[in-house]
Amino acid sequence: CIILLLLVRVPPLSYLLSLLDALPFLALFLNLVWEIVQWPLFTIPTARSMAQIVYVIAHCTVGDAVIAAVSFAIASLLLRDADWPLVEPWRGGIIVMWLGVMYTSYSEWRNVYEAGNWGYSSNMPLIYGVGLAPLVQWIFIPVAAILILRASTQTKTLTTER
Repeated sequence: CIILLLLVRVPPLSYLLSLLDALPFLALFLNLVWEIVQWPLFTIPTARSMAQIVYVIAHCTVGDAVIAAVSFAIASLLLRDADWPLVEPWRGGIIVMWLGVMYTSYSEWRNVYEAGNWGYSSNMPLIYGVGLAPLVQWIFIPVAAILILRASTQTKTLTTER
């Protein structure tokens, strides 16, 4: 922990806590919406009842939120700045998108072709055998999360200054 603090520029604790509160919840919410929307593009043999479908969507949403949190943390380490979503949003965003796309490419390939945990419906566009929707997810979600976070922070700043 001490090494991490030395490597990363850390803003005031209250400010950091507000960022740490916002990003996981934003990622969780945005990924939940994405998982629900892309559901028809997948075939999941174990999801036959509504309860099983809800479980699969919740499981995937939590997994996506973990990937997002780890990606945001790695971006903070690489940029040496925990405040990067506000001061260097596009550099950090590119890191998060790249990490998300790379991990998702591996995970999709493994789960579809090696483990057989899920498959793609005929409606899923593929890029080199990997579903396009999960890849686009890791371009859209980080950008949306950063834009929402920046907009809410600017709104709070404007409100505080009045």
